[in-house]
Amino acid sequence: MRLGAHVSTAGGLDKAIDRAQGIGAETIQVFVSSPQGWAFKPIPSGVAAAFREKAAAADIGLTFLHGIYLINLGSPNQEGLDKSVQALISSMQAAGEIGAAGVIFHAGSHRGAGFQGVFDQVVRAMEQVLETSPEGVWLIIENSAGMGQHIGSSFQEIGQMTKALASPRVKVCLDTQHSFAAGYNVVEEDGLNRALEEFDREIGLLNLVAVHANDSKVPFASGVDRHENIGQGHMGLEGFRCIMRHSAFRDVPFLLEVPGVEGKGPDKANLDILKGLREEVGAES
Repeated sequence: MRLGAHVSTAGGLDKAIDRAQGIGAETIQVFVSSPQGWAFKPIPSGVAAAFREKAAAADIGLTFLHGIYLINLGSPNQEGLDKSVQALISSMQAAGEIGAAGVIFHAGSHRGAGFQGVFDQVVRAMEQVLETSPEGVWLIIENSAGMGQHIGSSFQEIGQMTKALASPRVKVCLDTQHSFAAGYNVVEEDGLNRALEEFDREIGLLNLVAVHANDSKVPFASGVDRHENIGQGHMGLEGFRCIMRHSAFRDVPFLLEVPGVEGKGPDKANLDILKGLREEVGAES
């Protein structure tokens, strides 16, 4: 189980590796464009090559890209849908260039149409992305917390999408806070077992390729996406001890997306907590 974080690329793509080393990250997630804008600048080949070399030298395991926040494959607006598809394609191409495993993204909102009302559109959009992207790059659906009529808050919805796409390149990222907020009681052994049984039945645990490790500012089943530092939220240290103890996560990379002790994002303090829990649960086995 490699432990890492979302790190900034401010100042240049390779700076993400420096920041990763500064907090002791073993795996990373990055944005390759502004998460709040549609604009995308291709990565120069020299920059991409330098990133790959630096990541290898730093023994960074898997690198993941995160899609921009504007993506909505359930959009009722054709222009918005087209921009969403292109944003994903651009990120997938960038992932291939820098040697990243794949692109983690939020599918968006059905805007009141209901999941079934946008299902065919969402699947067609993802098919288009896969057809126009490098072969070796994963398209990774992240589960949502359920707020804002978001798509994919249940494993059943994600499973419907993955089954319809029937592609070995479609994978899933499980966000701990989103799961907890969506009503999956992942912080207790029985609840976690039930959640993972459902995940395996609907999606398949072999398709789980990343975990976003985030505590929750909001109570269980609140349906709200609000991350908190590890051990400082409603999930607590014991909740993360329970999660990290489960065999389903043994070889899955964990990525922090927490506010950080000083409010500057994922930091060494949070990562050290996860490393301590990893050592604890490892000693138990």
